[in-house]
Amino acid sequence: MANVQQRYGITEPISLGGPTELDVVKTRELEKYLQDVGLYEGKEEAVRREEVLGRLDQIVKTWIKTISRAKGLNDQLLHEANAEIFTFGSYRLGVHGPGADIDTLCVGPRHATREGDFFGELQRMLSEMPEVTELHPVPDAHVPLMGFKLNGVSIDLLYAQLPLWVIPKDLDISQDSILQNADEQTVRSLNGCRVTDQILRLVPNIESFRTTLRCMRFWAKRRGVYSNVSGFLGGINWALLVARICQLYPNALPNMLASRFFRVYTQWRWPNPVLLCSMDEGSLGLQVWDPRRNPKDRLHMMPIITPAYPCMNSSYNVSASTLRIMTGEFQRGKDICEAMEANKADWDTLFEPFAFFEAYKNYLQIDISAANVDDLRKWKGWVESRLRQLTLKIERHTYDMLQCHPHTHDYQDASRPLHCSYFMGLQRKQGVPAAEGEQFDMRRTVEEFKHTVNGYMLWIPGMEISVGHIKRRSIPGFVFPGGIRPSHTSKGTWDSKRRSENRISSTASAATTTTTTTNEASSESKPGSNSSGDGKKRKWGDDETLTDQLRNSKHVAVSVPVENGEGWSPDPSVGSICSSPLKDCCTNGKSDPAIKDPPENVLLFSKDATENHPIEKIATLQAPSQETEELEDGFDFGNQVIEQISNKDATLGATATIPPFETTNSNGSPFFYGAVEELESEVSHRASVQQRKPIIKLSFTSLGKTNGK
Repeated sequence: MANVQQRYGITEPISLGGPTELDVVKTRELEKYLQDVGLYEGKEEAVRREEVLGRLDQIVKTWIKTISRAKGLNDQLLHEANAEIFTFGSYRLGVHGPGADIDTLCVGPRHATREGDFFGELQRMLSEMPEVTELHPVPDAHVPLMGFKLNGVSIDLLYAQLPLWVIPKDLDISQDSILQNADEQTVRSLNGCRVTDQILRLVPNIESFRTTLRCMRFWAKRRGVYSNVSGFLGGINWALLVARICQLYPNALPNMLASRFFRVYTQWRWPNPVLLCSMDEGSLGLQVWDPRRNPKDRLHMMPIITPAYPCMNSSYNVSASTLRIMTGEFQRGKDICEAMEANKADWDTLFEPFAFFEAYKNYLQIDISAANVDDLRKWKGWVESRLRQLTLKIERHTYDMLQCHPHTHDYQDASRPLHCSYFMGLQRKQGVPAAEGEQFDMRRTVEEFKHTVNGYMLWIPGMEISVGHIKRRSIPGFVFPGGIRPSHTSKGTWDSKRRSENRISSTASAATTTTTTTNEASSESKPGSNSSGDGKKRKWGDDETLTDQLRNSKHVAVSVPVENGEGWSPDPSVGSICSSPLKDCCTNGKSDPAIKDPPENVLLFSKDATENHPIEKIATLQAPSQETEELEDGFDFGNQVIEQISNKDATLGATATIPPFETTNSNGSPFFYGAVEELESEVSHRASVQQRKPIIKLSFTSLGKTNGK
């Protein structure tokens, strides 16, 4: 049992209670479950990893001797020339699984440069070794590295150049003095090892931490929220979140820690930061995360701060869309853990995979291709690092009215070996009622993104990218297991049950609203009079006619609304949402029945085509055909992940069990909390201003004419 006399973290623990007999039983069940799904490597693989690390250590020591000799160092320095290998990430934390890569750091002396020696001589040496395959240097990354396989084991190798002539064999990189006079890339490279070691020092029980972290990593991967590059959270982020829960419940076993993880982070008031220890401003003048001083830090949605100096936000990639998705997943996890306590659910329920291709009606498909396998690997790495920018651009250009859900994995069609596809789910903002007709022009957004991607420094002919829109029914078969589209949606799962409950609730609510509206209309109209009630009846008749037209039409519209606003003036030549044809269709935010001609820039997508379509204009219809609606609802999850937490204020208000973010700076004054509260007010004010922006609405008459009726 952990030493309860020692306090871990910046606040007192929530509970010092130890495990019950039920916790012991449930924890054993969890450990067996994780074993059965293959999260632990075998002894043979563990030994092979050790051998590979030993071989890598020999390689870098040979490399440093070679370049020291080439640079004419004296005999003493040549004899003492040394480079050291350190590990970090999942391997160092002890939570890696079979086939996982090993994050490594090479620390070299001052005369071994990054550009000329690490990405020069060492890269050349590795390329000539038969045991080294898939060598992929990334010198221009935020943290430069070389990726390769050594005897079949994947290695990510970083480099830190210290201002020392000789690297001692017992080098302690946990000391802050190691950062003195180091360049920025070296500081970032050292940060991985320093953070990993600090996490292990700051948790009360390492074994409980490891088991819980394995559980949460597996859960995050199954639910599609494990990917730093996609705007979700990566390995270090999940480790920090789990470590904080271990601090708050120092004597709990993994069963309880997993449950409390969801309970705490469902109630967490983002953007309040997650901290494992007080932040040290240090004496070396390095920039630390501080929203009071650094304007960029105020924009971070989900700050998870690293515990080693200089303290940084490890989750700066998180966007509004990905935070919304993760918060919904936390709520789902909390509900299931509560059901497990009542014996109404089990670990299988918690770890149900997220049915991404059933969750949305509309998707973006990003296809890339290259001339050969090596070029495709490089092109994939670059495009993946830029995909988050597409999410951010869509959020910005639509004022958060169009929400994106990026898939964390890529897919390849076996019939097209040099092609790769990525997908993003699209939906309108939850809680905003759909207008009669709305449209969203994504062409400018997509063109900006493609322009950014094609700016790749190592671009060569053959590297291509295309972005298109597809409906759910047109998702290509190669994304499904075995290449076969399932004949029906997932049934009997936790998500499908929640979907059904939400749909029944929504239907009942809509029926109540319709009944109320009908009664009001009846009381205001008289038989035989040409009143507003008659007008409403005629309008419903028009809608029914439109429904028939759409049922027999070749085209269907995409139900994704958009909010128009100031500050964005797209090129009218590409069909801007601010272009004059649409403005002519709008009168005080309402469709004008006098408009007879459809807007010139409204483009719909063919429902018969199975391939994806170039991004043009996404238009919306309020009254799709009954047949189409039934088909969509049959697949639709209702995005239950979001609806479970639609009332954000209620969620944020239930924070009684969460210790307040409260620490002090060097002057002893409260640190950050006020700044964070001010940020929340600022964000809230900005959102309220956006809500007042007019919504572009398109008349049914125009859409009918667009369909050729």
